Amino acid sequence: MKSRAVLVDGFWIVVDNGRKHSVAIDLPESLGGTDKGPTALELAVMGLAGCVATIFKLVCNKMRIPVESLEVVVEAEKPEGASTVEKAKIVAKVKTSANEAAVKRAWNTTMETCPVGVLFKRANVELKEELEIVK
Repeated sequence: MKSRAVLVDGFWIVVDNGRKHSVAIDLPESLGGTDKGPTALELAVMGLAGCVATIFKLVCNKMRIPVESLEVVVEAEKPEGASTVEKAKIVAKVKTSANEAAVKRAWNTTMETCPVGVLFKRANVELKEELEIVK
């Protein structure tokens, strides 16, 4: 994996992944930016939500668990004066006809193996997780 960041103007920066994808990051106006994209830290939290959703869907596919709909919301806390996120709550809502035990096994596997989640845990971010199964 490779990433490159190029300053466009002020704090507006375009980051790419060395393939064909890029995203703009910026600071909010209150911090001197122009708010043309999420901050890098917001992008990391977005990455956690996206990773959990992706890995959960992959695990469900492997376990032959049908997923009709899936939403993952991450709320991260960066206390005043802290250098980074210290806590995050991950809430997943999945609509499926599969039995609850199988879906919970898929969720547990996801939370153990999600690469971005592993990074957050290694950074000592306290992760709380919640799974809601809708029939």
